[in-house]
Parts: sequence; structure tokens; C-alpha cells
Amino acid sequence: MTVSPPALSARRRWSALAVLVLAVGLLAIDGTVLYLAVPSLTRDLEPTATQVLWIGDIYSLAIAGLLVAMGTLADRIGRKRLLLIGATAFGAASALAAFAPDAETLIVARLLLGVAGATIMPSTLSLIRTLFPDARERSRAIAVWSAAAGGGAAVGPLVGGVLLEHFWWGSVFLVNVPVVLVLVVAGAVLLPEAKDPDPGRLDLLSVLLSFAAVMPLVWSIKHAASDGVDLLAAGALGVAVVAGVWFVRRQGRLAADGRGPLLDIGLFRVPAFSGAVAANLIAIFALTGMLFFFSQYLQLVRGFSPLVAGVAELPATIASIAVVAIVGWSVARFGRGNAIAVGLAVTALGMVAIAVAEGADHYAWLALALVPAGLGVGLAMTLTTDAVVSAVPPAKAGGASAISETAYELGVALGVAVLGSLVTLGYQARVTLPAGLPADIASGASDSLASAVALAGDRADVLEAAREAFVASLQTACVVAAVLTALAAVVAWRLIPNER
Repeated sequence: MTVSPPALSARRRWSALAVLVLAVGLLAIDGTVLYLAVPSLTRDLEPTATQVLWIGDIYSLAIAGLLVAMGTLADRIGRKRLLLIGATAFGAASALAAFAPDAETLIVARLLLGVAGATIMPSTLSLIRTLFPDARERSRAIAVWSAAAGGGAAVGPLVGGVLLEHFWWGSVFLVNVPVVLVLVVAGAVLLPEAKDPDPGRLDLLSVLLSFAAVMPLVWSIKHAASDGVDLLAAGALGVAVVAGVWFVRRQGRLAADGRGPLLDIGLFRVPAFSGAVAANLIAIFALTGMLFFFSQYLQLVRGFSPLVAGVAELPATIASIAVVAIVGWSVARFGRGNAIAVGLAVTALGMVAIAVAEGADHYAWLALALVPAGLGVGLAMTLTTDAVVSAVPPAKAGGASAISETAYELGVALGVAVLGSLVTLGYQARVTLPAGLPADIASGASDSLASAVALAGDRADVLEAAREAFVASLQTACVVAAVLTALAAVVAWRLIPNER
């Protein structure tokens, strides 16, 4: 049984929701605000292409690996308390990232940001269920929460563009500090406390296994992308598989013994639940993997300034936020499962359109292509989250929320790792540089577009070759993302019921 506060007034409930929206928006923005800063931090810190990928996705990787454990911890010490502790740590890690002197320090700071973020995420959705016992009111609250997550991820590049237009790359992290101060003060006043008075023993082995099933998996993908498939890559993948299987079996034994598993594996036997989780993971995988390099494309290929590049992504931002106005109509018109499938199908079409428009001369075609991509993802994210919570009994909503958020963050991490590695490999395979270049320029320009732009100087032939290779590789990644999103649409159509 969960200890919940007395019923709150409508004003108090929606004010508390505003705090939770601020928290999830902060995490979502921090996941994408870095994208536009990659060219400038590349010039200052000189990271390798692999380090750029680690800087980009270790944040979401840490969140994904720790969410389930932190959700259990929140049940023990209180969801409000853990959220406020995590927010404070998030502010401190942001300051460290802002003033990182080298790529290695920035990677460590991003890891700490992910650990802190993992303490915040589980409390947001579970506290919504505490705040809104009425199902219809809770659905509207989840729609606002989902819009904050999707809109925050989409608005991140715009925030980054505004900051980078006037300040150095570290400003995209330092801006978190005042936001965290507001979050901590408002959360202490407005949020209710809720926790499980009898949560059972925390199984530390399960915590370690859950993390060991995620980290080696992504590392093996990165290593294979940079150094090829070898014994190290195969070994890391094997560790991830063994840890994952061990984790699942241990949760079953803990449940059978009445000791309380870290994760209720039985939830995946509910088709609507597993379908919603799978659709959410695949859609986020495809979108974030594409967006990570799309921001670089706008700056390094189109020649946009950071601010203009952020503004150029606004069509997707506005479309994803506008979903709040149509989510109720879409469910009433199509049913939940079909509406999710429609959203994902529209996203797939948008990604194909983006791939085509990346080779067009005028930005207007890109702007038009971004609208269906943003609209479709916003609709799918909102409804899959609602489907996950609605597919299980109320007593299991906390575990369902943790699984949903883990799938989201794992999709972000794997999207950047897999599709990002695909873009990097495609670029390195396609780029054909002019003969006679100095060794340092040839080596750097062959590694990544960002390095080519930094080293080329006035060599227009080097820039043209690098940009052509990058665009072709990004178009391939967009098509792959579109295919994956279309598969997610089929999963949603087949597995998620059509309640209206």
C-alpha cells in the first residue's frame, strides 16, 4: 500500500503538476540542448568522434540504467524527497559540465547528470497518479506531462541556439542552475509526499544487474562502430545478454519467494502494456538518433548560426506541443491503439520527407517535413504513456511508470549510439578527400564533419567533400529511422487495444 496525502484542491493539484512539468521539461531539454553545442565544444575540447557520441548519450544511458533502481528507492525514502535530492545534485553536476576543461571531464559530468536525472524521473509520473485519482483528470495531466517531455526535447536546440548566440558552449549547462533553484523551492512547498510503508528489501544484486544489462550493450555498439566487430565488442554484448537474462530470472524468483522484485516482469504479459512500451522505445530510438546529427547538419552543412538552427527546428517543436489540443479527439476518433499507430505512421512519413528535403536548396522544404515528424511523435508519446499506465491495475502503476520511463531513456541512448554510429560509419566510408592534404587535416576530416569544418580552413574542396558525405549518411539514417518507426506503428496497431 502506498502512503498518500489527503485529497488536495484543484488549484493545488495543478500547481503541483506545474512543478513536475518543470522537472521533466528540464531533463528533456538537457537531453537535446547539447546538440547545437557540439561544433563549438569540438573546437574547444577537441574530442574524437567516439567521445562526441559518449558526450551525447551517456546522460540518457545512465538514466536508463538506474531508473528502475531509483524508482524502488523513491518508494522507500519518499518520491518528493528523492526528487528534491536529485534536483539539487542535477544543479551541481550542471555547473561541473559547464566548466569542463576537456572531453573526459565533460563525459564524467554528463554521467553525473544522468545519475541525478534518474533520481528525478521516477517521481514525476508516479506523483501524477497520487495527485490525480480521477482517471479522466489524470489522462489530461499525463497529456501535459508528455507534452513537456516531447516539447522539452524539441525546444532544447532552440534554447541552446539562443545561449550559443551570446555565450560559450558551457552556458547550455549553466542555465540549469537557476531552474533547479526554482524547482527545489517550489517542489518543497507544493509537492505532496508519497511512499510505500512496506516496500520490501532492496535487492542490490538486481540493481547491479539492471545496470550491467544496459551499459555493456551500448558500449559494444560504440566499439563496433569505431573499431569494428572484435572480441571486445562481442564480449561486452555477451555480458549485457547474460546480465539481462540473469536479471529477468532473478525477478521471477524474488516474486515467487514473496521478497519483492525490483521489476515486476509479469507486466510484460499484458499485450497492451508490452506493445505500448515497445512502440515508445522504437519511436524515441528513431527520433533522437536522427535529431542528434540533424542539428549538426543545420550548422555545418546549411551554415546556420546556433540561434538560427534552433529556430529552424521550431516547426517540430510547435507541432509536438500542439498535440495536447488533439489528443482527446484522436482517441475518440480512432481508439487508443489505432491513434498511436497513426501517430507513428505520420512520424515515419515525416522522416522520409526530412531525408528528401536535406538535399533540397531551400529550407522551406525542411520546415514542412518537420511538421509531421513532430506531430506524430508528440501524439505517440502522449498516448503510449497513457496506455502503459492504463494497461495495468492501479497497484502496479508505479512499476509501470518506471518501465515506461526506462524504455524512453533507453531509446534515447540507443538511438544516439546506433543511428549516430551509422552516420559516423557512413561518413567515414563515403568521404573522398582531395589528394595531397597534410596528414593531420586528412586524418581529422576523415573522422567527422565537425573536425573537417574545424580543420579545412579555406579549402572549399575539403568542405564540399565532407558535407556531401555527411548529407548522404544522414539521409540513410533518416530512412532507417522511418522504417523502424513504421514497424513501431504495426506493433501498436496489433497489440494496443482501441479503448475510447
